[in-house]
This record gives sequence, structure tokens and C-alpha cells, in this order.
Amino acid sequence: MPSGSIYRYITKKLTKGPIHMTLLDPGTTGAEEMGTLGSQAQKAGTSAIMVGGSTHLSTERVDECVLALRAHTSLPIILFPPSAATLSGYADALYFMSMLNSRDMRFIVGEQLKGAPLIRRLGLEPISMGYIIVEPGMTVAKIGQADLIQRDDSERALHYSLMAQYLGMNLVYLEAGSGAPEPIPTDMVRTVRDQLEIPLIVGGGIRTPEQARDIAGAGADIIVTGTLVEQTDAVTGALTPMIQAIGETK
Repeated sequence: MPSGSIYRYITKKLTKGPIHMTLLDPGTTGAEEMGTLGSQAQKAGTSAIMVGGSTHLSTERVDECVLALRAHTSLPIILFPPSAATLSGYADALYFMSMLNSRDMRFIVGEQLKGAPLIRRLGLEPISMGYIIVEPGMTVAKIGQADLIQRDDSERALHYSLMAQYLGMNLVYLEAGSGAPEPIPTDMVRTVRDQLEIPLIVGGGIRTPEQARDIAGAGADIIVTGTLVEQTDAVTGALTPMIQAIGETK
């Protein structure tokens, strides 16, 4: 696709209101199953497929999963890479993200430095993102050595988000962690959205249409769900009411 086309696709979608994206993890889902899940998510109305999550993935495994998605869905495929070693040239784009509240430079700029020449060589579209981990953070917080944003500290979340914007990043992602017992508090989402001028993504712990509606209503531009998709046998049936609930806030 032409350079910048996926980011333009996202921003054009957002002119009509908040959207949903589906996160699929090659570390927990085989290629064939991933293709099926992607197809079902598209039928439910998701706007893009994000691929990533687990550490210690091989490029070959990610390639297989992306190609399976290619065969079953026409949606944009965006990498959500845990490291520079998991990039696939078969995807459309990747979130070139920096975990801004990590205590380890590897997750702030280290993996990004390794990945930059590969991204250019593969012809992937980088979409820069400030990635901010909120309590409880789950596995991603432990691996990324995150200095967690406490759930009642909306101002700190705002400060990190504004830093991402002022550094020129395209997106901000507030992440509670895969499998989190609760999503990001709506007060935090509202505080960040009120002053942020770039799109806001919220993920982690979102399991019901009501939670998705509340978070979108508080100002999230993009709602991401992953665990919900992986833990249900009826993906379209589970996602459709959630995506409809997000649409009700438009």
C-alpha cells in the first residue's frame, strides 16, 4: 500500500466516531485459527487486525499468521510488536511504539533502534505511538519493567500522553494489560482526552459492551480487545454487540 495509507485509513475512520480493533497473538493462536478469527472479527465490524503480544516469537511464526490473515480478511493488518525480532514484511503497517513509562531503555528506544533499518527494508508503514502502562499492567508491565500509572492518577497519565504528542507521535495507547480484571478508569480516559489532540487508544480488561460504550463515551478513539476474542467460540457473536455499543457513542 502507498506510504501513510494505513494511518490515513485510521484517521478517516475516526472522523465518523470511535472504532474497534482486534488484537490477535501469534504466541497463543495458530496461523489457521488466526485466519478464522480475523474473518469472524471482520464480519463483526472491527476496523483493523493488530498482530502481536507475546515475547519470544519467531519471524517465521508471525509471517505464517499474517499470511493466514491475508487469506481470510481484507482488513488492514498492523503489527503490535514486542521486539524488533518479530517484524513481518507481509503486514501493512506497525505501531512503532515506545513504552514511555518503562524503567528499561530497551523498551523506550532500544528495540526501536534495532527495528528502524528493518522497517525501512521491509517497506512497512511505521505509525508512531506513545505506549503507557496503567495499573495493574499484567504481563506487559512485568516484561517492560513499567513504572505503572496508578488507576487514580489521571494527571500523570495526561502528562505522559501530552509528552507523546509533543514528541510528534501519531497515537497514544493507554494499556491496562491483557487479561486485566478491569479496564482503564473512565475518569482517566476523560482527563486525557480533554487535552490530547491526537487519537487515543484504550485496551486491556474490556470484556462487555457496556464497558466499551463507557470508555468510548469518555473519549477513547480506538477500543482494542484481544483476550475476549481468544477465549470465546463465537467471535462474531461476542464482538458484534461490543462494536455496536461503541458505535452508539458516535
